[in-house]
Amino acid sequence: MFPVSVLTTVNAPYSEKLSAEALAHCLTDPAAAKASPGQMSVFFGEVTPELQKAFARAFHIDDADLIIAAKTFAEYSGESYPYQEAEILSGY
Repeated sequence: MFPVSVLTTVNAPYSEKLSAEALAHCLTDPAAAKASPGQMSVFFGEVTPELQKAFARAFHIDDADLIIAAKTFAEYSGESYPYQEAEILSGY
């Protein structure tokens, strides 16, 4: 089970809501992430690293793949999420 607060935070600013499954898919598919840039930006920029990891693990996404997703999305968006990446890395 993942924390529901993740979806609440990610979807709050947007009229089109992502399901938990759709958000998890965005973490494993860069094209899907690019199709939902707002929610992905919120996920990596506003959701705490602990909740990011808990959400990812609920969908069998390991820390290494979460780091890849964060870096790939950061490269696409031009945003920087160094705090989140550092926190995820420190969890190893």
